[in-house]
Amino acid sequence: MDMYFCPLFSGSSGNALFCQYGETRLLIDAGKSGKTIEDALKGIGADIRTISGVLITHEHSDHIAGAGVLARKYHLPVYATHDTWEAMEGKIGKIPADMKREIAAGRDFYLGSVGVVPFSIPHDAADPVGFRLYGGGVSVSTATDLGWFSDEVWSNVAGSTLVLLESNHDPDMLRANPRYSSALKARILGDHGHLSNEACSEALLRLVAAGTSDVILGHLSAENNTPTLARKVSRGALEREGIRDGEDVRLQVALRDEVGSVFILKERA
Repeated sequence: MDMYFCPLFSGSSGNALFCQYGETRLLIDAGKSGKTIEDALKGIGADIRTISGVLITHEHSDHIAGAGVLARKYHLPVYATHDTWEAMEGKIGKIPADMKREIAAGRDFYLGSVGVVPFSIPHDAADPVGFRLYGGGVSVSTATDLGWFSDEVWSNVAGSTLVLLESNHDPDMLRANPRYSSALKARILGDHGHLSNEACSEALLRLVAAGTSDVILGHLSAENNTPTLARKVSRGALEREGIRDGEDVRLQVALRDEVGSVFILKERA
């Protein structure tokens, strides 16, 4: 069986990712309205009622806005760490007790036919995690909302077939943004903020060297980045190392408000 992955939405205005292996269909985050996520799934031929569970990375609104609605309306189990549950329960509303599932970074589990590995990420949230999903000899990892590409993140995503990698902002655009306070700029640029285009490109080279064949640049800022710029910086880093985009690695950009492509990762023996 092949594994399927689609960034439904990825960006500062909302995040929701889809992954399927066999009969198991998962959402990573639900940071748009329930209706918006339902419609996005329909657009790629997936019925919201067939989703096996929702994996939550952390409690910020752009990752959980629709989680409560989906759990109540469709009886979808929601998976999050203990501290994330504590931080988000007041934001998503009451959900059925049997839909509340607690996980922990470093504690692997199976959700249907998919192996799930939660791992800690450096971000300013209660207990934020990324996920690596396994099935059919391939794996998909999420590496967004990173203040920096830490050793722990690296050890958990290295060798993934596909990685959704944060390319959040251009530092010069961020510093020049008159609508952002000094405190907000410092938060984004800090070790528990978000990965810049340049930091992303450095992580990208390490991933490709470790065997990653597909990289999706994600979680782009609405005001401090553009898809063209994010791609330019990462593609430039690849070219300087003689790595060919489209041949040695496939590089794409996930858009904030447009459903992305469906990636098919062929099963490996």
